[in-house]
Amino acid sequence: MDIHEISMHLIDEDTDQPRYQFDEEALQELMKSIDEIGLLSPIKVRTTTNSRYKIIYGNRRYKANKMLGRPTIACIVSDVTDEMEIYLEQIAENLTREGFSPIEEAEAFHKLMTDAKFSSSIKYLASKLGKSEAYIKNKCDLLKFGNAVKKKIVSGTEIRKDKLTEDQLLPIKDLPMEHRDALALIIARDELPVSDVKKIARLFKDKEISENTKGKLLYKSGPDLVETWSVYQNNRAERAKPAAAPKTAVKAEKTKKAEKSSPLQIKLQQLLTALPALEQLPAEKIEMQESVKESFALNLDELIGSLEMHLAQWKKIKEQI
Repeated sequence: MDIHEISMHLIDEDTDQPRYQFDEEALQELMKSIDEIGLLSPIKVRTTTNSRYKIIYGNRRYKANKMLGRPTIACIVSDVTDEMEIYLEQIAENLTREGFSPIEEAEAFHKLMTDAKFSSSIKYLASKLGKSEAYIKNKCDLLKFGNAVKKKIVSGTEIRKDKLTEDQLLPIKDLPMEHRDALALIIARDELPVSDVKKIARLFKDKEISENTKGKLLYKSGPDLVETWSVYQNNRAERAKPAAAPKTAVKAEKTKKAEKSSPLQIKLQQLLTALPALEQLPAEKIEMQESVKESFALNLDELIGSLEMHLAQWKKIKEQI
């Protein structure tokens, strides 16, 4: 592998390369390192027209060298001309470098699969880059979020205020857009751990909760959303508990009658027995604390949904009589 010292003014940056975000502080540190101990790794370039060169990888080192005012830089000169091969090499190199953001990575994968000059499959990319298909798909799913959320996405797993990790976003990536981005910003602001994000995601994926109620929940803080999920789950568990067993004599009598009744008749009798007597509910505006109101609304949604399903089934049975 030959290394050549090439004049800086003959080298052009590749504006189409996958990496375009450069942290200024990290760039200053790299510049100081090169100034003190020299360039440890040469950059890689390819020849273009008019005896010029274009960078394949090493943009940060090139920028730092330029900031130092150095006239030349050590280069490996490649004779590769295939655009696909060059772009894959750029991605592979950046995957090993610090600071290659998840969004840059996602956009690079997306470009390879959608740009007409590449048109790669996810299976092909996985084999060429040594990544699983799930890894590539999860990265591309980050592009579902709006720009306000994308700007907060960072590498790693550390939970930081006003920043978002991939692990925090994956549980909510398939929610409707009107919920997804708003929740992401709440998660970033309140520094929610992944375990709490998963609870909130289950709350918003619950089909028994109305869209109107979900919209109101977006005004809550992250901890309040987790508390709402906990209350909702506890209430559901309580309702799922079987009713208290009747007294022995009554139970025996019902068992005897049940022997002469069809399963459908038994079900109807059980339902009629379980229904409380009809009482007039208050017609005036209900006053309750805001924290209680949200939980009450969730429970009410579930009750109405359950009653409507029961009613629809019994109406069909009546039509068949």
